[in-house]
Amino acid sequence: MSAPIPDSDIAQATQLAHDIRGLMGKLKRRLREQSNVGDLTPSQTAVLLRIEKDGPATTSHLARAEGMRPQSMGAVIAALEEAGLVQGAQDPRDGRQTLLSLTDACRQWVAAGRAARQDWLFHTIEARLSPQEQGQLAAAIALLQRLVDD
Repeated sequence: MSAPIPDSDIAQATQLAHDIRGLMGKLKRRLREQSNVGDLTPSQTAVLLRIEKDGPATTSHLARAEGMRPQSMGAVIAALEEAGLVQGAQDPRDGRQTLLSLTDACRQWVAAGRAARQDWLFHTIEARLSPQEQGQLAAAIALLQRLVDD
C-alpha cells in the first residue's frame, strides 16, 4: 500500500494544474492574435487541421472524426468552401463520394499564420528572457512534454 500524499503536495499540484491551464489559454490567445485566423469557428479550424493532418476526407468521415452530425458538418464544410479554404473532388475509389481537401490558398494562409506565430514567439523569448532563463524554459518544456506524452 502506498503512503498517503501530503496535503501540501496535493495543494501544490492543484495550483500548478490551475496555473498551467490559465497560462496555456493566455499563450494560445496571444498566438492567435499574431496570425490571420480571422473569423473561423473552432469547428472550422478543427476541420482544416484534420484535413491538413490526415489528408482528403469525406464529409461523413470528418463528422465522425469530430463527433458531429453529418448535417452539422455539412454546414461547416459549406462555409469553408465559400471562404475558398476547402475544395471537393470526386473520390477516385468511389465516384459517389466527394473528397474534401485544402486549397492551395488555404495551405499558404496556414503557413503564413504559423510563420507569424513562430516569429512573434521567437522575438518575445529573445527580448524578454536571458540565456539562463531560456535554459529554464527549455527544462520546463521538457517537463510539460512528459505531461502530455502517452
